[in-house]
Amino acid sequence: MAEEAIFPAKMRDRAGKGAARAVRREGLVPGVIYGDGKDPQTISIDPRLIMKQLQIGALFNTIYTIDVEGGKKEKALPRDVQFHPVSDAPLHIDFMRLKKGSKINVNIPVHFINEDKCPGIDEGGVLTVQRDEVELLCPVEDIPHEVICDLTGYEIGATIRISMVQLPEGTEPVIQDRDFVVASIADPVISEAVDEDEEDEDAVDGEEEEGEGDSEEESEE
Repeated sequence: MAEEAIFPAKMRDRAGKGAARAVRREGLVPGVIYGDGKDPQTISIDPRLIMKQLQIGALFNTIYTIDVEGGKKEKALPRDVQFHPVSDAPLHIDFMRLKKGSKINVNIPVHFINEDKCPGIDEGGVLTVQRDEVELLCPVEDIPHEVICDLTGYEIGATIRISMVQLPEGTEPVIQDRDFVVASIADPVISEAVDEDEEDEDAVDGEEEEGEGDSEEESEE
């Protein structure tokens, strides 16, 4: 289950671009709490709190108690963060209120275990990850931190589909129309061939660029 964490926040009286810019000049990130049939609440948050949660990969699957200064506490889940195109600093954050008993779509990281018990890897096979996270429909009271994919017993050539992964209790894949691939144990020869093809393509691209440069020099002369 996702642990609850606290985000101290300040209440904002005004919304809009001008008010948001004023908040950023103070070194804070403007945000909004919405949902559950209530009026949106504009807030501002210390960007260091946001970046810390992003760096540990917990921001979008952790329930936060938003402790608004001078207001009440609200349980919410981050749904979107906007970033500066150059500095990657957070510019705005959206939180969605959680209604007890409801379910929500959340992207959950996939963690692979027991590589040492995987015959395919032991024989030189390569774990090829197709999805490092899966979107699950989760109860808001019990959002998992991760999905565990056990590699025990898989041979070279094995394909691991979502139906073969034991999902956290109470969750289900959002994608229901197909049994999608999460990972596979690839033959090392095939994996090396793919790498060589990519290197050959890079070399051809480099030769073409060099040829174009020579033509430009000749025309300038």
